[in-house]
Amino acid sequence: MKPFEVYPLYDIEPVKAQGARLWDKQGREYLDLYGGHAVISVGHAHPHYTARIAEQLQKIAFYSNAVQNSLQEELAEKLGRLSGYESYSLFLCSSGAEANENALKLASFRNGRKKIVAFNGSFHGRTSAAVAATNDASICAPLNSQHEIIFLPLNDEAAAREQIDESVCAVIIEGIQGVGGIREPGPGFLQLLQTLCRQHGVMLILDEVQSGYGRSGDFFAHRRAGIRPDLITVAKGMGNGFPVAGVLIAPGFEAKHGLLGTTFGGNHLACAAAIAVLEIIEKENVLAQVGTTGEYLLGKLRALEGIQEIRGRGLMIGIVPGSDAAQLRKKLLQEHGIFTGFSADKKTIRLLPPLNITVAELDRFIHALESVLKPQVTATQH
Repeated sequence: MKPFEVYPLYDIEPVKAQGARLWDKQGREYLDLYGGHAVISVGHAHPHYTARIAEQLQKIAFYSNAVQNSLQEELAEKLGRLSGYESYSLFLCSSGAEANENALKLASFRNGRKKIVAFNGSFHGRTSAAVAATNDASICAPLNSQHEIIFLPLNDEAAAREQIDESVCAVIIEGIQGVGGIREPGPGFLQLLQTLCRQHGVMLILDEVQSGYGRSGDFFAHRRAGIRPDLITVAKGMGNGFPVAGVLIAPGFEAKHGLLGTTFGGNHLACAAAIAVLEIIEKENVLAQVGTTGEYLLGKLRALEGIQEIRGRGLMIGIVPGSDAAQLRKKLLQEHGIFTGFSADKKTIRLLPPLNITVAELDRFIHALESVLKPQVTATQH
């Protein structure tokens, strides 16, 4: 038997990681500006994180949700306090797709409807309803296409007013679109969505799977709009590499035994990992650090020639070069040992580094980017 080949793989095998750096089998060092799809939030092998998991592993690693687990209560308390959503409830699961699937299900249970409004460029996961709400027909099987989904242009207020009415179950939107190319819904647009949803009994779901947990410089990217969504989904940076996810659920949703369920969600190791991440974010003042380093990086990028557009905030940044983005990304990896991400349209380079990356490490990237941009800039000038 061999792996089912659904991923295009680099000819690189990392065997060691620390902070924002990786080392392969040959000992070559790489700078990680992608964090394994924005998963590495507090750095590879953070000592507090690894110690927390090792300590828990010696006690109990797993048991089902049929028993008491006070770690779930500790996690919910810390997450509520740091995110500003103390009054919400928390349902724990294992992946971002699972979180979005359960959020959509909760919305439908709440108002008895099934039509979903999503947005062009969206990515919400690969499970049934989540992939149907993802704006990529190539990964949506006929089985998934039975869902009733309407895709609207991002930030199009007229379209939102026209389509959001009493027939809609939920509106699902990312705090900042990741796969879609680091595109952000404006504060006014999010405020309008909340107003329309409340007016028509529609549930507003904020997908903060990639943009949450401090990635934008705020705990959640949507907080700048001053809104309070009905449901917020989290994953990726929540566990710093350990599979853990959740749905933050506003007061007013009625919990019933059997309404939702999961085998692995909220297990002891997952909770230990997620608690460790929150402890590091709080004790090391990571959100303030993201604001500082993010502004530093954006300032350096704006000073470079050969960049057509820069999007995002904090340490969730998209770069649209004036030349072939795929070749640029390839050179950064092969010639300079720097991992970056890509958008679905292959035009935007995505930067999603560990949130505690250093200024010196960002300078290494800036110098590398400048060197790979220079030939293209020179060619354009001539």
